[in-house]
Amino acid sequence: MAQLVASMPGSSTGSVVVTDHLNYWGGGRREVRSGDGAQPSEPVFEPATGRVLCQMVPCGAEEVDQAVQSAHTAYLKWSKMAGMERSRIMLEAARIIRERRDNIAKLEVINNGKTITEAQCDIDTAWQCIEYYAGLAPTLSGQHIQLPGGAFAYTRREPLGVCAGILAWNYPFMIAAWKCAPALACGNAMVFKPSPMTPVTGVILAEIFQEAGVPVGLVNVVQGGAETGSLLCQHPNVAKVSFTGSVPTGKKVMEMSAKTVKHVTLELGGKSPLLIFKDCELENAVRGALMANFLTQGQVCTNGTRVFVQREIMPQFLEEVVKRTKAIVVGDPLLADTRMGGLISRPQLDKVLGFVEQAKKEGARVLCGGVPFTPSDPKLKNGFFMSPCVLDNCRDDMTCVKEEIFGPVMSVLPFDTEEEVLQRANNTTFGLASGVFTRDISRAHRVAANLEAGTCYINTYSMSPVEVPFGGYKMSGFGRENGQATLEYYSQLKTVMVEMGDVDSLF
Repeated sequence: MAQLVASMPGSSTGSVVVTDHLNYWGGGRREVRSGDGAQPSEPVFEPATGRVLCQMVPCGAEEVDQAVQSAHTAYLKWSKMAGMERSRIMLEAARIIRERRDNIAKLEVINNGKTITEAQCDIDTAWQCIEYYAGLAPTLSGQHIQLPGGAFAYTRREPLGVCAGILAWNYPFMIAAWKCAPALACGNAMVFKPSPMTPVTGVILAEIFQEAGVPVGLVNVVQGGAETGSLLCQHPNVAKVSFTGSVPTGKKVMEMSAKTVKHVTLELGGKSPLLIFKDCELENAVRGALMANFLTQGQVCTNGTRVFVQREIMPQFLEEVVKRTKAIVVGDPLLADTRMGGLISRPQLDKVLGFVEQAKKEGARVLCGGVPFTPSDPKLKNGFFMSPCVLDNCRDDMTCVKEEIFGPVMSVLPFDTEEEVLQRANNTTFGLASGVFTRDISRAHRVAANLEAGTCYINTYSMSPVEVPFGGYKMSGFGRENGQATLEYYSQLKTVMVEMGDVDSLF
Protein backbone atom coordinates (compact mmCIF):
# COMPACT_ATOMS: atom_id res chain seq x y z
CA MET A 1 0.00 0.00 0.00
CA ALA A 2 2.85 2.39 0.75
CA GLN A 3 4.18 1.75 -2.75
CA LEU A 4 0.71 2.40 -4.19
CA VAL A 5 0.42 5.74 -2.40
CA ALA A 6 3.86 6.72 -3.62
CA SER A 7 2.83 6.01 -7.22
CA MET A 8 -0.44 7.98 -7.09
CA PRO A 9 0.67 11.33 -8.65
CA GLY A 10 0.24 10.14 -12.24
CA SER A 11 -2.89 8.14 -11.58
CA SER A 12 -6.29 8.91 -13.07
CA THR A 13 -9.82 7.62 -12.73
CA GLY A 14 -10.03 4.05 -13.97
CA SER A 15 -6.26 3.43 -13.90
CA VAL A 16 -5.59 2.14 -10.38
CA VAL A 17 -5.66 -1.52 -9.37
CA VAL A 18 -5.08 -2.38 -5.72
CA THR A 19 -3.28 -5.69 -5.23
CA ASP A 20 -1.66 -5.23 -1.79
CA HIS A 21 -3.13 -7.02 1.22
CA LEU A 22 -5.56 -4.77 3.10
CA ASN A 23 -5.50 -6.48 6.51
CA TYR A 24 -2.84 -5.23 8.91
CA TRP A 25 -1.60 -6.30 12.34
CA GLY A 26 1.66 -6.94 14.13
CA GLY A 27 3.23 -4.08 12.19
CA GLY A 28 2.62 -5.44 8.68
CA ARG A 29 0.06 -6.29 6.00
CA ARG A 30 -1.35 -9.79 6.36
CA GLU A 31 -2.58 -12.28 3.82
CA VAL A 32 -5.92 -13.76 4.84
CA ARG A 33 -7.20 -17.04 3.48
CA SER A 34 -10.53 -16.94 1.61
CA GLY A 35 -12.71 -19.84 0.50
CA ASP A 36 -12.49 -23.43 1.81
CA GLY A 37 -14.59 -22.64 4.87
CA ALA A 38 -13.31 -19.08 5.31
CA GLN A 39 -15.44 -16.08 4.36
CA PRO A 40 -15.35 -15.48 0.60
CA SER A 41 -13.65 -12.38 -0.77
CA GLU A 42 -15.85 -9.53 -2.00
CA PRO A 43 -15.29 -7.24 -4.98
CA VAL A 44 -14.70 -3.55 -4.23
CA PHE A 45 -15.88 -1.12 -6.90
CA GLU A 46 -14.64 2.23 -8.10
CA PRO A 47 -17.80 4.42 -7.96
CA ALA A 48 -16.78 6.63 -10.90
CA THR A 49 -16.33 3.76 -13.35
CA GLY A 50 -18.20 0.81 -11.84
CA ARG A 51 -15.14 -1.41 -12.36
CA VAL A 52 -13.66 -3.72 -9.74
CA LEU A 53 -10.88 -1.91 -7.88
CA CYS A 54 -9.76 -4.82 -5.70
CA GLN A 55 -10.91 -7.79 -3.68
CA MET A 56 -11.70 -7.38 0.02
CA VAL A 57 -10.73 -10.52 1.96
CA PRO A 58 -12.60 -10.61 5.30
CA CYS A 59 -11.10 -11.72 8.60
CA GLY A 60 -12.49 -14.62 10.57
CA ALA A 61 -12.21 -15.43 14.27
CA GLU A 62 -8.56 -16.47 14.09
CA GLU A 63 -7.44 -13.29 12.31
CA VAL A 64 -9.49 -11.00 14.55
CA ASP A 65 -7.96 -12.68 17.58
CA GLN A 66 -4.46 -12.20 16.17
CA ALA A 67 -5.14 -8.50 15.59
CA VAL A 68 -6.56 -8.00 19.08
CA GLN A 69 -3.65 -9.83 20.69
CA SER A 70 -1.23 -7.72 18.65
CA ALA A 71 -2.99 -4.59 19.90
CA HIS A 72 -2.95 -5.78 23.51
CA THR A 73 0.78 -6.50 23.46
CA ALA A 74 1.49 -3.03 22.08
CA TYR A 75 -0.94 -1.45 24.54
CA LEU A 76 1.11 -2.73 27.48
CA LYS A 77 4.04 -0.63 26.23
CA TRP A 78 2.12 2.39 24.90
CA SER A 79 0.03 2.86 28.04
CA LYS A 80 3.17 3.12 30.19
CA MET A 81 4.64 5.94 28.09
CA ALA A 82 4.36 9.52 29.26
CA GLY A 83 1.90 11.79 27.50
CA MET A 84 4.77 13.80 26.03
CA GLU A 85 6.26 10.66 24.51
CA ARG A 86 2.94 9.69 22.92
CA SER A 87 2.50 13.27 21.73
CA ARG A 88 5.80 13.33 19.84
CA ILE A 89 4.95 10.15 17.94
CA MET A 90 1.45 11.36 17.10
CA LEU A 91 2.83 14.68 15.83
CA GLU A 92 5.16 12.72 13.55
CA ALA A 93 2.18 10.73 12.20
CA ALA A 94 0.34 14.00 11.52
CA ARG A 95 3.39 15.34 9.70
CA ILE A 96 3.60 12.26 7.45
CA ILE A 97 -0.10 12.50 6.56
CA ARG A 98 0.29 16.19 5.78
CA GLU A 99 3.26 15.41 3.52
CA ARG A 100 1.35 12.68 1.62
CA ARG A 101 -2.01 14.42 1.70
CA ASP A 102 -2.64 14.68 -2.04
CA ASN A 103 -1.76 11.07 -2.80
CA ILE A 104 -3.90 9.70 0.03
CA ALA A 105 -6.74 11.95 -1.13
CA LYS A 106 -6.54 10.54 -4.67
CA LEU A 107 -6.80 7.00 -3.38
CA GLU A 108 -9.75 8.03 -1.20
CA VAL A 109 -11.48 9.44 -4.28
CA ILE A 110 -10.90 6.29 -6.31
CA ASN A 111 -12.31 4.07 -3.55
CA ASN A 112 -15.09 6.33 -2.25
CA GLY A 113 -16.26 8.40 -5.24
CA LYS A 114 -16.22 11.84 -3.60
CA THR A 115 -14.46 14.73 -5.33
CA ILE A 116 -10.75 15.41 -4.94
CA THR A 117 -11.55 18.82 -3.44
CA GLU A 118 -13.55 17.21 -0.64
CA ALA A 119 -11.08 14.36 -0.14
CA GLN A 120 -8.20 16.78 0.36
CA CYS A 121 -10.22 18.54 3.05
CA ASP A 122 -10.90 15.15 4.69
CA ILE A 123 -7.20 14.28 4.80
CA ASP A 124 -6.44 17.72 6.24
CA THR A 125 -9.06 17.12 8.93
CA ALA A 126 -7.44 13.75 9.70
CA TRP A 127 -3.97 15.12 10.37
CA GLN A 128 -5.40 18.10 12.25
CA CYS A 129 -7.32 15.68 14.49
CA ILE A 130 -4.16 13.70 15.26
CA GLU A 131 -2.24 16.92 15.89
CA TYR A 132 -5.00 18.19 18.20
CA TYR A 133 -5.02 15.04 20.36
CA ALA A 134 -1.23 14.96 20.36
CA GLY A 135 -1.48 18.31 22.10
CA LEU A 136 -3.94 16.94 24.65
CA ALA A 137 -2.02 13.73 25.41
CA PRO A 138 0.35 15.37 27.94
CA THR A 139 -2.52 17.15 29.70
CA LEU A 140 -4.34 14.05 30.97
CA SER A 141 -4.42 14.28 34.74
CA GLY A 142 -6.39 13.45 37.84
CA GLN A 143 -7.51 15.35 40.89
CA HIS A 144 -6.34 15.62 44.51
CA ILE A 145 -9.00 15.58 47.24
CA GLN A 146 -8.10 16.41 50.83
CA LEU A 147 -9.93 14.29 53.44
CA PRO A 148 -10.25 14.62 57.27
CA GLY A 149 -7.34 13.77 59.55
CA GLY A 150 -4.64 14.21 56.93
CA ALA A 151 -6.03 11.47 54.70
CA PHE A 152 -6.43 12.23 51.05
CA ALA A 153 -7.54 10.73 47.76
CA TYR A 154 -6.48 11.21 44.21
CA THR A 155 -7.84 10.14 40.84
CA ARG A 156 -5.97 8.72 37.88
CA ARG A 157 -7.27 8.93 34.32
CA GLU A 158 -6.27 5.59 32.81
CA PRO A 159 -6.70 4.04 29.35
CA LEU A 160 -9.32 1.37 28.65
CA GLY A 161 -7.14 -1.08 26.72
CA VAL A 162 -7.85 -2.32 23.20
CA CYS A 163 -10.47 -0.20 21.41
CA ALA A 164 -12.33 -1.30 18.28
CA GLY A 165 -13.44 1.18 15.66
CA ILE A 166 -16.10 0.11 13.17
CA LEU A 167 -16.09 2.63 10.34
CA ALA A 168 -18.51 4.04 7.76
CA TRP A 169 -17.85 4.24 4.03
CA ASN A 170 -18.50 7.96 3.52
CA TYR A 171 -15.33 9.24 5.26
CA PRO A 172 -13.02 6.20 5.39
CA PHE A 173 -9.69 7.83 6.28
CA MET A 174 -11.03 10.75 8.29
CA ILE A 175 -13.27 8.68 10.59
CA ALA A 176 -10.40 6.23 11.17
CA ALA A 177 -8.31 9.19 12.37
CA TRP A 178 -11.21 10.53 14.47
CA LYS A 179 -11.31 7.23 16.35
CA CYS A 180 -7.57 6.51 16.51
CA ALA A 181 -6.37 9.91 17.66
CA PRO A 182 -8.21 10.24 21.00
CA ALA A 183 -7.78 6.52 21.68
CA LEU A 184 -4.02 6.71 21.26
CA ALA A 185 -3.74 10.01 23.16
CA CYS A 186 -5.30 8.28 26.17
CA GLY A 187 -2.89 5.36 25.95
CA ASN A 188 -5.12 2.79 24.23
CA ALA A 189 -4.48 0.50 21.28
CA MET A 190 -6.78 0.33 18.25
CA VAL A 191 -8.21 -2.31 15.95
CA PHE A 192 -10.50 -0.86 13.33
CA LYS A 193 -12.70 -2.41 10.69
CA PRO A 194 -13.33 -0.31 7.59
CA SER A 195 -16.55 -0.66 5.63
CA PRO A 196 -16.30 -3.56 3.15
CA MET A 197 -17.06 -1.02 0.42
CA THR A 198 -14.10 1.25 1.29
CA PRO A 199 -11.27 -0.95 2.57
CA VAL A 200 -8.37 0.75 0.80
CA THR A 201 -7.16 3.75 2.82
CA GLY A 202 -7.51 2.55 6.42
CA VAL A 203 -4.39 0.41 6.15
CA ILE A 204 -2.42 3.50 5.12
CA LEU A 205 -3.24 5.16 8.45
CA ALA A 206 -2.07 2.08 10.35
CA GLU A 207 1.19 2.04 8.36
CA ILE A 208 1.77 5.73 9.03
CA PHE A 209 1.38 5.32 12.79
CA GLN A 210 3.84 2.42 12.64
CA GLU A 211 6.27 4.51 10.61
CA ALA A 212 5.91 7.35 13.11
CA GLY A 213 7.15 5.09 15.91
CA VAL A 214 4.26 3.55 17.85
CA PRO A 215 4.96 0.13 19.42
CA VAL A 216 4.60 -2.64 16.85
CA GLY A 217 0.97 -3.67 16.56
CA LEU A 218 -0.62 -0.65 18.24
CA VAL A 219 -2.91 0.19 15.27
CA ASN A 220 -4.42 -2.71 13.34
CA VAL A 221 -6.90 -3.21 10.51
CA VAL A 222 -9.26 -6.14 10.05
CA GLN A 223 -11.40 -6.13 6.92
CA GLY A 224 -14.85 -7.63 6.65
CA GLY A 225 -18.57 -7.15 6.97
CA ALA A 226 -21.10 -7.94 9.68
CA GLU A 227 -19.46 -11.19 10.78
CA THR A 228 -16.06 -9.58 11.33
CA GLY A 229 -17.69 -6.68 13.18
CA SER A 230 -19.52 -9.13 15.42
CA LEU A 231 -16.26 -10.85 16.29
CA LEU A 232 -14.80 -7.52 17.43
CA CYS A 233 -17.88 -6.62 19.47
CA GLN A 234 -17.81 -9.97 21.27
CA HIS A 235 -14.05 -10.37 21.74
CA PRO A 236 -13.28 -10.56 25.47
CA ASN A 237 -10.09 -8.47 25.14
CA VAL A 238 -11.78 -5.53 23.41
CA ALA A 239 -12.63 -2.89 26.02
CA LYS A 240 -14.53 -0.40 23.87
CA VAL A 241 -16.36 -0.29 20.55
CA SER A 242 -16.82 2.97 18.65
CA PHE A 243 -19.25 2.58 15.76
CA THR A 244 -20.24 4.93 12.94
CA GLY A 245 -23.10 3.78 10.71
CA SER A 246 -26.81 3.05 10.56
CA VAL A 247 -29.28 2.85 13.45
CA PRO A 248 -30.16 -0.85 12.91
CA THR A 249 -26.49 -1.88 12.90
CA GLY A 250 -25.78 0.40 15.87
CA LYS A 251 -28.45 -1.41 17.88
CA LYS A 252 -26.79 -4.74 17.10
CA VAL A 253 -23.35 -3.38 18.06
CA MET A 254 -24.76 -2.19 21.37
CA GLU A 255 -26.48 -5.51 22.03
CA MET A 256 -23.39 -7.59 21.26
CA SER A 257 -21.09 -5.31 23.25
CA ALA A 258 -23.42 -5.51 26.24
CA LYS A 259 -22.66 -9.21 26.68
CA THR A 260 -19.17 -8.34 27.91
CA VAL A 261 -20.14 -4.87 29.24
CA LYS A 262 -17.94 -2.91 26.85
CA HIS A 263 -17.80 0.85 26.60
CA VAL A 264 -19.71 1.90 23.47
CA THR A 265 -19.87 5.07 21.38
CA LEU A 266 -22.51 5.19 18.65
CA GLU A 267 -22.59 7.80 15.87
CA LEU A 268 -25.66 6.84 13.88
CA GLY A 269 -27.99 8.28 11.25
CA GLY A 270 -29.81 11.56 10.94
CA LYS A 271 -32.64 13.39 9.24
CA SER A 272 -31.54 16.84 10.23
CA PRO A 273 -33.69 19.98 9.94
CA LEU A 274 -32.44 23.23 8.45
CA LEU A 275 -34.62 26.23 9.37
CA ILE A 276 -34.47 29.26 7.07
CA PHE A 277 -36.30 32.34 8.35
CA LYS A 278 -37.47 35.20 6.14
CA ASP A 279 -35.02 37.64 7.74
CA CYS A 280 -31.99 35.54 6.73
CA GLU A 281 -29.22 36.59 4.39
CA LEU A 282 -30.69 34.64 1.46
CA GLU A 283 -27.41 34.12 -0.40
CA ASN A 284 -25.85 32.50 2.65
CA ALA A 285 -28.98 30.42 3.31
CA VAL A 286 -28.85 29.03 -0.22
CA ARG A 287 -25.16 28.23 0.14
CA GLY A 288 -25.86 26.57 3.47
CA ALA A 289 -28.68 24.47 2.04
CA LEU A 290 -26.46 23.27 -0.80
CA MET A 291 -23.65 22.38 1.62
CA ALA A 292 -26.20 20.66 3.87
CA ASN A 293 -27.42 18.37 1.11
CA PHE A 294 -24.84 17.71 -1.59
CA LEU A 295 -21.45 17.12 0.03
CA THR A 296 -20.12 13.60 -0.70
CA GLN A 297 -23.04 13.02 -3.09
CA GLY A 298 -25.46 13.62 -0.21
CA GLN A 299 -24.02 10.65 1.69
CA VAL A 300 -23.44 12.45 4.99
CA CYS A 301 -25.19 11.55 8.25
CA THR A 302 -25.46 15.18 9.42
CA ASN A 303 -27.00 16.47 6.20
CA GLY A 304 -29.83 18.97 6.65
CA THR A 305 -32.16 17.17 4.26
CA ARG A 306 -35.37 18.64 5.70
CA VAL A 307 -35.12 22.27 4.59
CA PHE A 308 -37.87 24.33 6.24
CA VAL A 309 -38.27 27.72 4.52
CA GLN A 310 -40.51 30.50 5.83
CA ARG A 311 -43.36 30.86 3.37
CA GLU A 312 -42.74 34.51 2.44
CA ILE A 313 -39.33 33.74 0.90
CA MET A 314 -40.06 30.29 -0.49
CA PRO A 315 -40.30 31.41 -4.18
CA GLN A 316 -36.97 33.28 -4.10
CA PHE A 317 -35.25 30.47 -2.21
CA LEU A 318 -36.46 27.76 -4.58
CA GLU A 319 -35.53 29.76 -7.67
CA GLU A 320 -31.99 30.31 -6.47
CA VAL A 321 -31.38 26.85 -5.00
CA VAL A 322 -32.64 25.11 -8.16
CA LYS A 323 -30.45 27.32 -10.36
CA ARG A 324 -27.38 26.48 -8.24
CA THR A 325 -28.24 22.77 -8.07
CA LYS A 326 -28.56 22.52 -11.84
CA ALA A 327 -25.11 24.10 -12.15
CA ILE A 328 -23.37 21.46 -10.00
CA VAL A 329 -20.71 19.74 -12.12
CA VAL A 330 -21.18 15.96 -11.93
CA GLY A 331 -18.43 13.75 -13.34
CA ASP A 332 -14.85 12.57 -12.88
CA PRO A 333 -14.14 13.12 -9.17
CA LEU A 334 -10.39 13.50 -9.74
CA LEU A 335 -10.92 16.68 -11.79
CA ALA A 336 -10.58 19.90 -9.81
CA ASP A 337 -13.77 21.52 -11.14
CA THR A 338 -16.02 18.52 -10.42
CA ARG A 339 -18.37 19.09 -7.50
CA MET A 340 -20.15 15.71 -7.35
CA GLY A 341 -18.84 12.22 -8.05
CA GLY A 342 -20.49 8.82 -8.06
CA LEU A 343 -22.50 7.30 -5.23
CA ILE A 344 -20.81 4.51 -3.33
CA SER A 345 -22.45 1.57 -5.12
CA ARG A 346 -25.02 0.53 -7.68
CA PRO A 347 -27.47 -0.66 -4.96
CA GLN A 348 -27.14 2.67 -3.14
CA LEU A 349 -27.79 4.57 -6.38
CA ASP A 350 -30.89 2.46 -7.07
CA LYS A 351 -32.09 2.98 -3.49
CA VAL A 352 -31.77 6.78 -3.72
CA LEU A 353 -33.51 6.89 -7.12
CA GLY A 354 -36.26 4.75 -5.58
CA PHE A 355 -36.77 7.37 -2.85
CA VAL A 356 -37.27 10.03 -5.54
CA GLU A 357 -39.86 7.87 -7.33
CA GLN A 358 -41.65 7.24 -4.04
CA ALA A 359 -41.67 10.97 -3.31
CA LYS A 360 -43.31 11.65 -6.68
CA LYS A 361 -45.99 9.04 -5.95
CA GLU A 362 -46.70 10.72 -2.61
CA GLY A 363 -47.18 14.12 -4.25
CA ALA A 364 -43.75 15.77 -4.17
CA ARG A 365 -42.68 17.82 -7.18
CA VAL A 366 -39.21 17.28 -8.66
CA LEU A 367 -37.81 20.72 -9.46
CA CYS A 368 -34.55 19.34 -10.84
CA GLY A 369 -32.46 16.18 -10.98
CA GLY A 370 -33.31 12.88 -9.36
CA VAL A 371 -32.41 10.76 -12.39
CA PRO A 372 -29.39 8.67 -13.42
CA PHE A 373 -26.60 10.71 -14.96
CA THR A 374 -24.09 9.60 -17.58
CA PRO A 375 -21.00 11.85 -17.90
CA SER A 376 -19.64 12.56 -21.38
CA ASP A 377 -16.34 10.78 -20.62
CA PRO A 378 -16.82 7.21 -21.97
CA LYS A 379 -14.77 5.64 -19.18
CA LEU A 380 -17.42 6.87 -16.71
CA LYS A 381 -20.41 5.35 -18.52
CA ASN A 382 -20.82 2.58 -15.92
CA GLY A 383 -20.28 4.83 -12.88
CA PHE A 384 -22.86 5.30 -10.13
CA PHE A 385 -23.89 8.87 -10.94
CA MET A 386 -27.17 10.75 -10.53
CA SER A 387 -28.17 14.38 -10.93
CA PRO A 388 -28.67 16.23 -7.63
CA CYS A 389 -32.34 16.61 -6.79
CA VAL A 390 -34.57 19.27 -5.20
CA LEU A 391 -38.08 18.24 -4.10
CA ASP A 392 -40.87 20.77 -3.55
CA ASN A 393 -44.46 20.33 -2.36
CA CYS A 394 -43.23 18.11 0.46
CA ARG A 395 -45.17 17.23 3.62
CA ASP A 396 -43.93 16.03 7.00
CA ASP A 397 -45.57 12.61 6.56
CA MET A 398 -43.80 11.79 3.27
CA THR A 399 -41.24 9.00 3.14
CA CYS A 400 -38.60 11.36 1.70
CA VAL A 401 -39.06 13.66 4.72
CA LYS A 402 -39.12 10.97 7.41
CA GLU A 403 -36.45 8.48 6.29
CA GLU A 404 -32.73 8.94 5.78
CA ILE A 405 -32.10 8.82 2.02
CA PHE A 406 -28.30 9.15 2.07
CA GLY A 407 -28.08 10.61 -1.40
CA PRO A 408 -28.22 14.02 -3.13
CA VAL A 409 -31.92 14.73 -2.48
CA MET A 410 -33.12 17.95 -0.80
CA SER A 411 -36.70 18.09 0.52
CA VAL A 412 -38.07 21.64 0.90
CA LEU A 413 -41.02 22.39 3.18
CA PRO A 414 -42.80 25.70 3.95
CA PHE A 415 -43.46 27.00 7.48
CA ASP A 416 -45.13 30.05 9.01
CA THR A 417 -44.09 30.50 12.64
CA GLU A 418 -41.08 29.74 14.84
CA GLU A 419 -43.16 27.73 17.30
CA GLU A 420 -44.63 25.61 14.51
CA VAL A 421 -41.34 24.87 12.76
CA LEU A 422 -39.59 23.91 16.00
CA GLN A 423 -42.29 21.36 16.76
CA ARG A 424 -42.04 19.93 13.24
CA ALA A 425 -38.24 19.96 13.22
CA ASN A 426 -38.10 17.97 16.47
CA ASN A 427 -40.75 15.48 15.35
CA THR A 428 -38.22 12.80 14.43
CA THR A 429 -36.49 9.87 16.10
CA PHE A 430 -33.13 11.30 14.96
CA GLY A 431 -31.13 14.08 16.59
CA LEU A 432 -27.70 14.37 15.02
CA ALA A 433 -27.56 17.89 13.60
CA SER A 434 -29.68 20.95 12.84
CA GLY A 435 -29.32 24.44 11.49
CA VAL A 436 -30.91 27.88 11.48
CA PHE A 437 -30.44 30.90 9.22
CA THR A 438 -31.64 34.23 10.62
CA ARG A 439 -30.32 37.75 11.24
CA ASP A 440 -32.14 37.89 14.59
CA ILE A 441 -29.50 36.99 17.19
CA SER A 442 -32.07 36.29 19.90
CA ARG A 443 -34.02 33.97 17.65
CA ALA A 444 -30.83 32.20 16.54
CA HIS A 445 -29.85 31.25 20.09
CA ARG A 446 -33.43 30.55 21.14
CA VAL A 447 -33.92 28.14 18.23
CA ALA A 448 -30.53 26.49 18.85
CA ALA A 449 -31.50 25.92 22.49
CA ASN A 450 -34.78 24.28 21.50
CA LEU A 451 -33.64 22.04 18.64
CA GLU A 452 -33.19 18.45 19.82
CA ALA A 453 -29.86 17.66 18.20
CA GLY A 454 -26.23 17.17 19.16
CA THR A 455 -25.08 19.99 16.88
CA CYS A 456 -26.81 23.19 15.80
CA TYR A 457 -25.34 25.39 13.08
CA ILE A 458 -26.21 29.10 13.11
CA ASN A 459 -25.89 30.79 9.70
CA THR A 460 -23.66 28.00 8.38
CA TYR A 461 -23.74 24.22 7.85
CA SER A 462 -21.52 21.13 7.53
CA MET A 463 -18.50 22.33 9.49
CA SER A 464 -16.77 19.71 11.70
CA PRO A 465 -13.73 21.28 13.38
CA VAL A 466 -11.73 18.74 15.38
CA GLU A 467 -11.79 21.02 18.44
CA VAL A 468 -15.59 20.71 18.73
CA PRO A 469 -17.48 17.68 20.14
CA PHE A 470 -19.60 15.79 17.62
CA GLY A 471 -22.41 13.32 18.32
CA GLY A 472 -26.13 12.79 18.51
CA TYR A 473 -29.30 12.91 20.58
CA LYS A 474 -32.08 10.31 20.57
CA MET A 475 -31.59 7.48 18.05
CA SER A 476 -28.66 9.26 16.44
CA GLY A 477 -26.49 7.75 19.15
CA PHE A 478 -24.49 8.72 22.21
CA GLY A 479 -20.92 9.51 23.15
CA ARG A 480 -18.85 12.13 21.37
CA GLU A 481 -16.07 12.32 18.83
CA ASN A 482 -13.61 15.25 18.62
CA GLY A 483 -13.07 17.94 21.21
CA GLN A 484 -11.79 17.52 24.76
CA ALA A 485 -15.01 15.72 25.78
CA THR A 486 -13.97 12.65 23.79
CA LEU A 487 -11.08 11.93 26.14
CA GLU A 488 -13.67 10.84 28.70
CA TYR A 489 -14.96 8.21 26.28
CA TYR A 490 -11.51 6.66 25.77
CA SER A 491 -10.40 6.62 29.40
CA GLN A 492 -11.61 5.63 32.85
CA LEU A 493 -11.16 7.12 36.31
CA LYS A 494 -9.50 5.30 39.18
CA THR A 495 -9.85 6.64 42.72
CA VAL A 496 -6.95 6.03 45.11
CA MET A 497 -7.67 6.46 48.86
CA VAL A 498 -4.70 7.19 51.16
CA GLU A 499 -4.87 7.01 54.97
CA MET A 500 -1.95 8.76 56.68
CA GLY A 501 -2.80 7.68 60.25
CA ASP A 502 -4.28 4.67 62.01
CA VAL A 503 -7.20 2.78 60.51
CA ASP A 504 -10.52 3.75 62.07
CA SER A 505 -12.20 0.36 62.53
CA LEU A 506 -15.46 -0.81 64.06
CA PHE A 507 -13.89 -4.19 64.80
